[in-house]
Amino acid sequence: MTNSLRIKVTIGDRVYPLTIRDESEEEGIRAAVKKINDLVKKFEQSYEVRDKQDVLAMCALQFASQQEVKSVQENVVSEQVENKLRELSSLLDSHL
Repeated sequence: MTNSLRIKVTIGDRVYPLTIRDESEEEGIRAAVKKINDLVKKFEQSYEVRDKQDVLAMCALQFASQQEVKSVQENVVSEQVENKLRELSSLLDSHL
């Protein structure tokens, strides 16, 4: 990597070294780490958890499912927009 930076982040009480491209990427990574650690704390407070691995798996599931739901919703909206555009195009064609 050219102009790469090395940083360390802590997730679930473990330190992970990362190599990133630039400072703007670091900002995004640190925000993601904060979200993960906040969710870890929430799960630990809400559920009886014996293993940090279980909490991290729950976090991964939460974030992945949020992303999948968002993707499905975007596809539905995109399909609706395409249908409306087809209707408008047909309407315009009929009047020309």
